[in-house]
Amino acid sequence: MIRDRLFLLRPGFEDPAYPGQFFYCWHCALIEGVLASFPALAERLDVERIAWPKPRQAVIALVGAENQSLPLLVLADGTTSPHQTGSHQGRAFIADKDAILAALSERHGFPDPHP
Repeated sequence: MIRDRLFLLRPGFEDPAYPGQFFYCWHCALIEGVLASFPALAERLDVERIAWPKPRQAVIALVGAENQSLPLLVLADGTTSPHQTGSHQGRAFIADKDAILAALSERHGFPDPHP
């Protein structure tokens, strides 16, 4: 069974533009917190934590070089979502943190964020 695949940045990365500093992606950290809060639901999708530097080959292989921004939810083959932000060669994806959270609720049963 092919499942949704969520790409997140591994925290503690360096950016050459800011020598000697370490960072995390706050959008990814937000989603990590949701996954950690509902571990049984998180098991319903494949989560891949990847390094910050580009090119991000695992992402490129699925959605093309122009769609490497993370976090990114790549939908299972042949599926779509009202929250998707794009597609690449027929594969739908979601590249917006709020839309990813909405899709986690819609597709995987996570609770909705409180308004």
